Amino acid sequence: VDDMQKARSMHTALVLPNGKVLVIGGDDNGRSLKSAELFDPSTGTWTYTGSMNDGRYLHTALFLTNGNVLVSGGLGDGQLNSSELYDPSKGTWITTGNMNHGRLGHTASLLLNGKVLVTGGMTNGFLNSTELYDPLTGIWTISGPMNHKRYYHTASVLKDGNVLVAGESDTVVEGNTVELYNTSTGIWTFVNSMNYARYMHTACVLSSGKVLVIGGLGVGYLNSTELYDPLTKNWTIISNMNNARYSHAASLLDDGRILVTGGSNGDTLDSAELY
Repeated sequence: VDDMQKARSMHTALVLPNGKVLVIGGDDNGRSLKSAELFDPSTGTWTYTGSMNDGRYLHTALFLTNGNVLVSGGLGDGQLNSSELYDPSKGTWITTGNMNHGRLGHTASLLLNGKVLVTGGMTNGFLNSTELYDPLTGIWTISGPMNHKRYYHTASVLKDGNVLVAGESDTVVEGNTVELYNTSTGIWTFVNSMNYARYMHTACVLSSGKVLVIGGLGVGYLNSTELYDPLTKNWTIISNMNNARYSHAASLLDDGRILVTGGSNGDTLDSAELY
């Protein structure tokens, strides 16, 4: 496989419907990148596509229901509140409405109604604020605040459409707390806490509707995994990974297994595990 056109870290990557992979932004030795590129699995090659209007890393990127990609926030010329839309059919970017708060290390979730919920992150300190993006108007509106400030947490859209947010808050002691967002009311309520405080972990919604939380940073590097049951709102510890890791990736495969790749435990990891 060829190298990317540009070295980058803290970027995002999405698989497009045509099978190509869109890599967006990132950091190159302290310089935020506007560039984006496409990987073609059939040829193993990378080509540039249109560049963003703002260089950014530690941003979020997700597909909207119309097929466009929404990129929000991140670190560039300061903490960014700007958002942009990528049209895969044209390879071009246009700006859309700004968020009410600049933020990085936040989450972005596509809700069942097509809107996007952004939670937490950091600007001048950790944030408990949340915002909703309406693709029909391009406008961000403030939604209900979380009970805790959170950064490098996870947000999972449950089968009932509500959103489960887990992990890191403004104190490590509270890093095991979990909240549930009611999409009908915009109100957050605490549910049972995880067994371990963690951030820079991953969370996957399984076909059963349960949520699997994996690894992260807490009291040291974590190899622990936990399963959340939306029916009982309880967490159950399950088997440990072979390697403790944070800032890894977790992918739900078509056969229902979870592939965990890379990350760090003081050293950058090339190992992968299947659950």
